[in-house]
Amino acid sequence: MNSIDYDRLREMISRCQWTFAKTMPQCPHEYIVRGKCPLTEEEFLYFVDVQRRFGVYERWGKYNFPYLHIDGYKYWTMGHSYENTIIINRAKE
Repeated sequence: MNSIDYDRLREMISRCQWTFAKTMPQCPHEYIVRGKCPLTEEEFLYFVDVQRRFGVYERWGKYNFPYLHIDGYKYWTMGHSYENTIIINRAKE
């Protein structure tokens, strides 16, 4: 994969019902859970792969995550292996 298919990502994002992370109100964001959202396994892994390959690294506390910026939101995962990644987060920019 050499580029981002933004149309595909936007379509996938629109199908998901993002859940507000109420345990972290000081850092407002939303998330989806692998296997509990409308994305297929292949779509979820595609999203994670794009986020990690093309995301822009930014610091958040002690962490340095790649963030994928799309339409006023930034998307990230917590850096676990692909097999162990079950959450995709997003926050308004």
